Amino acid sequence: MIRLTNIRKTFGASEVLKGIDLAVGKGDVVVIVGPSGSGKTTLLRCINFLERPDDGEVLIGDRSVNCRQPAKKDVLALRRKTAMVFQHYNLFKHKTVLENVMEGLVVVQKRSKDEARRISLQVLEKVGLSGKLDDYPSRLSGGQQQRVGIARALALNPEVILLDEPTSALDPELVWEVLEVIRTIARDGATMIVVTHEMSFAREIASRVVFMDEGRIVEQGDPDELFVRPKEERTRQFLKRFMPDWSYVI
Repeated sequence: MIRLTNIRKTFGASEVLKGIDLAVGKGDVVVIVGPSGSGKTTLLRCINFLERPDDGEVLIGDRSVNCRQPAKKDVLALRRKTAMVFQHYNLFKHKTVLENVMEGLVVVQKRSKDEARRISLQVLEKVGLSGKLDDYPSRLSGGQQQRVGIARALALNPEVILLDEPTSALDPELVWEVLEVIRTIARDGATMIVVTHEMSFAREIASRVVFMDEGRIVEQGDPDELFVRPKEERTRQFLKRFMPDWSYVI
């Protein structure tokens, strides 16, 4: 169970998150959509304290953190319950595919190299990269690099995987391979929070869609309802702009 309560974040004079409340159950795939600048990525980064919220509470499983006075040990424990997949891969350029996936297992989770290798081989096979173990990131396509990033997250066996626009840096012809891997993970029951601009993908994969605008959650609900019968006018405006064939169903 993940619960965010009254999450607020300000950068200078700009209030980016204006009191976000959100609950995510085990096995849920919550997809966050909205226009650029609405606070989607900042919210994702606040969940594992890559950005420190100014106010509110973050709860993941049995660990909660008071954002006004976060204890370092609680933040570290919270981070160990999450894994992040970034827009731009963030792979170690001097390490092979296998070494990139093993790194977190050895350094963060203190597993033996033999155990880390065994786990890494399993997840790399799952994402279709068992033939690329000794390649360096420079020899991989963007889609392959992102699949390494997903494998690295899976290897940690986190309570929740956070994916920040996982296809935004890819050429259009490479997007499908990353989306297919995410579909597979979702079918396996992983808990995920995904920020994406891929509307059709969001509708297909999400158990719940959250629409954000100007630092607030405007509307959330079942994807078939939200994409077909949104309750809020702001949601309708967004869908008309980003889904050209969209029409409101009464």
